[in-house]
Amino acid sequence: MSFFEEKLPEMDRYLETHASSEPEILRKLRRETYQKTTQPHMISGYQQGRLLTIISQMMQPKNILEIGTFTGYATLCLATGMAKDGKITTLDVNEDLAYLPKKYFAESEYASQIHFRLQDAKEFLRETDEFFDLVFIDADKENYAEYFRLIKPRTKSGSVVMFDNVLWYGKVLEENPKQKSTQVIKELNDLIAKDDDFENLILPLRDGLNFLRRK
Repeated sequence: MSFFEEKLPEMDRYLETHASSEPEILRKLRRETYQKTTQPHMISGYQQGRLLTIISQMMQPKNILEIGTFTGYATLCLATGMAKDGKITTLDVNEDLAYLPKKYFAESEYASQIHFRLQDAKEFLRETDEFFDLVFIDADKENYAEYFRLIKPRTKSGSVVMFDNVLWYGKVLEENPKQKSTQVIKELNDLIAKDDDFENLILPLRDGLNFLRRK
């Protein structure tokens, strides 16, 4: 283990204490996520949440799409920068957990602008005729490449798309991965890198964020 790896927990604390404070509603949601879910690590978390907040506030998007709601932490971060007449559509298929994001969406100042749908994202993307200014995907990795193919026609010049977990705990470095999710994430990263309609950068934040902008 390198010196830097040994210092990672300490570095995370340093990064958090030198960033803007976490809003109270997000602090409560993060706490309840760790108390009431079996996989709380799936939450976007503080550092990534701050990034999503700042990107949304810079863009002031009118139409946001999120694939993979989980408990709604990222949803609320993305909502902070919406245009006054904007909306965010967030999709998930976990009916058992739906009560938690619904609770916090209702408590937030964006309640009327958040459209939470229990629907398969591929089905939604094939049916919708909407165009999205900002898209965030943090869902089932086995469908990442298909999500990219379906999302592309629903973007326009200047649209930003973000895929989470694209380093996949370092497994993307495996030459011949056996795990399906690893194979698809590698396929996604290759597709994006070769697509001349986008410019992109993989940010090594947490488990990797592929950040794309439509030309």
